[in-house]
Amino acid sequence: MATLIFLLSAAALLQFFISYCRSLIAASIKQPLSAEVRDVTGIPSTTSGEDFARVIQLLDLCPESPRERGHIRAINAYFRLLTFLRSTVARIIPALVAWTEMERGQCTYFAAVALDRRIAFSRDMLAQQIEV
Repeated sequence: MATLIFLLSAAALLQFFISYCRSLIAASIKQPLSAEVRDVTGIPSTTSGEDFARVIQLLDLCPESPRERGHIRAINAYFRLLTFLRSTVARIIPALVAWTEMERGQCTYFAAVALDRRIAFSRDMLAQQIEV
């Protein structure tokens, strides 16, 4: 009985986690990327899951803004979950391959939007320091 309760709780938590990550991604999809971020990341008009690691490395170079602390970690975990699904379950169910790749591309776009925000945050911090 305890195992069943644990499995149901884990499934419910996973469902809420996926919904949370998809809502973060949906909010970022509406924001356009600046030309500067497109140049720095080398992302064309459509994003691919293959660019995610490179964009995360660029994100790590910029200082974090306080309002996005957990968002990047959540999307990173979601991206790893999608990669796991693509390499396991998607081999059995071919329709999942396209969906996981689309979701991974959206994770990359989210990371690029976050990079754009961090660059703007860094510029604002630098401008404040110059004024002082």
